[in-house]
Amino acid sequence: MATETPTCCPPFDPEPWNDKELVWRDKPFVKDRVRSFLHIPLNFRSVMKRNIGRIEAAEALADEPIVVCDENSLWGADVYIAVSKEVPGASMATLSGTFLAKVFEGPYKDIRRWICEMGKYVESKNKRLKRLLFYYTTCPKCAKKYGKNYVVLLGQV
Repeated sequence: MATETPTCCPPFDPEPWNDKELVWRDKPFVKDRVRSFLHIPLNFRSVMKRNIGRIEAAEALADEPIVVCDENSLWGADVYIAVSKEVPGASMATLSGTFLAKVFEGPYKDIRRWICEMGKYVESKNKRLKRLLFYYTTCPKCAKKYGKNYVVLLGQV
């Protein structure tokens, strides 16, 4: 008898994100750091588990669950988890700015191509890319279950 694989991530609808401009003003996030090897995360699960526990205990879950990564080093990335309020014991950060969002679907090995496409997309809007954030919409297990691996690139302009 086959049992259904549980999901921890809600299904992702790309429509509200694709080719959109977002303006964030002091959007609150819990901020943490993930260790990586050549941009491959090594402790993402434990970082998420620790922070989700704090967020749930503080009853600070965001209406829209967003986790964005700033892949600022080959050896680590800053992770931002959207929250509705201050979370005791967590490092807090806010993000502000205008972001152009574009949704990509496929294996992570395509990320270089996506980054190039995002650069062209930003240029087509006559904007200059200041920073690039990655919104990984589902964990690898849920992406496999849903049959889609969506990643939203958020270009701060």
